[in-house]
Amino acid sequence: MTQSTPPEISRRTFLWTGAAMGLGLAAGCAGPTGSPAPGSMVLALNRSLVSLDNKLNQFEAAVTVQRGVRQALTRIGPKLTPEPVLAESFRLTAPTEWTVRLRAGARYSDGSPVTPKDVATALEMYQKVNGSFIASFFPEWPRVEQDDERTFRLRSDKPLPVLDYLMANILITPSSANQPAELQSGVGSGPYTVVRSDRGAGVYTLRANPAYWGPKPRLSTVHVRFIQEESSRVVALRSGEIDVIDTISPDSAEQLRNLPDVELTSAVGTRINQLFFNFRKPPGHPLADARVRRALTFAVDGKRLAEDVLQGTAIPADGVVSGILSGAVKTGQYAYDPAMAIRLLAEAGVKPADLNLKIIWETGEFPSDSLLMEGVQQMLEQIGVRCSLQQFEPGGDISKWRQGRAGDWDILGNGFSVPTGLAYSALQGMFGGTPEKEKTRDTYQGYVQPQVVELLGRAAEEVDAQARAAVVAKAQQAVWDSWPCLWAFVPRTMLAHRRRVRGLALEPTNSYDLAALRLDG
Repeated sequence: MTQSTPPEISRRTFLWTGAAMGLGLAAGCAGPTGSPAPGSMVLALNRSLVSLDNKLNQFEAAVTVQRGVRQALTRIGPKLTPEPVLAESFRLTAPTEWTVRLRAGARYSDGSPVTPKDVATALEMYQKVNGSFIASFFPEWPRVEQDDERTFRLRSDKPLPVLDYLMANILITPSSANQPAELQSGVGSGPYTVVRSDRGAGVYTLRANPAYWGPKPRLSTVHVRFIQEESSRVVALRSGEIDVIDTISPDSAEQLRNLPDVELTSAVGTRINQLFFNFRKPPGHPLADARVRRALTFAVDGKRLAEDVLQGTAIPADGVVSGILSGAVKTGQYAYDPAMAIRLLAEAGVKPADLNLKIIWETGEFPSDSLLMEGVQQMLEQIGVRCSLQQFEPGGDISKWRQGRAGDWDILGNGFSVPTGLAYSALQGMFGGTPEKEKTRDTYQGYVQPQVVELLGRAAEEVDAQARAAVVAKAQQAVWDSWPCLWAFVPRTMLAHRRRVRGLALEPTNSYDLAALRLDG
């Protein structure tokens, strides 16, 4: 069968199509009116900040705000290695034991000290929530055994050689105030306190914590807003109503690039964005066959998507995790060959016309998401595969769809951030699913592969770093060979801020230290 040359899929075509479908510069939530007050800064997020802890959700830009209020024992620094925060020291003292000493003077905003009991309660609360994002990174939950008022041991049944990385994501709250739920307010040990919160609107006001144990923050007040429409956030930034906006598209970057009062900052991040197959398909369904999944990858011209739609702000993936992660290896490349796609489908006994794929995603999952999905749809239809698109608004019920509790779908546009900076953690979070986890829908889109789980189990317990890296590399190749994604890419995260904001250093985790910011004038 001879394939005709596909029509030019230009960015102009995508933009025109998006506008025609109402996916472009639609009017959205307006930004706040008036310029920020002296000593205060306003940042606008592209997703509503539903809590000031991270038990269930942790999209990257939210980390900046969450850690301004609550802190962990450690943090993952700019070099993607653990740095002490509430912990003065964090030492592996036996294969299944870490000894931790809390920092002298670490206190909450009400003046009470941070205690080992608070750490134990935090671990308990993270375990009790259903569908926890953070929980997926822990192969086992450690137990707290207190030695004195500042010293305790984290013990486990099996070795947890990267526990200092993992604990960077357990935010500590006074034990009496912690709950197995997302917290919108309350006392924290961070440089800011919450003086106003509206979860529904995604609006928060933070004030400098006068009792902060660390260096005093230079900003007296930080206002957090949720402005869904990117065009509205850009307008608010240009007018001076907003100081910082996150995760902007190439089009917005082009609008802002040469403005004298605006600065752009970018970084290659730990996130990987994917068009992930639904692994909950029953036996006999075409997508349950790895040969079919592999065949479909040849229909997508990832290079054109990266250049024409994402305009150089994305790196086509050559592995199953971001290459910046510690332990990441190259496992293969996505190749564009429509004739190969058709031939491999035929070898698997599938006719392209028999496939009718439903692609779903949530608005804001990554920049230019609608345009990218339209491009993928066109490319699949060029080989005869029918496609339909369904876009979900932020805060909607797409999580139920991902868990297989709502409607059926075939391909999910999704991003997975890795707050530990480790390739192993990415693999554990996405590909460490087991039949037991699938019963409660706590797997990643139904992905359950025993060979991968066995390798990850070996890596989790391997104390020797070199031996662990070798097993992690084998696990990555095993995942790649299962063809979990139609296509994947690593984004170059970009944000924009007014030049009056100084000290903003965007890190690979797509976050920055709020307390380090200062204002000119």
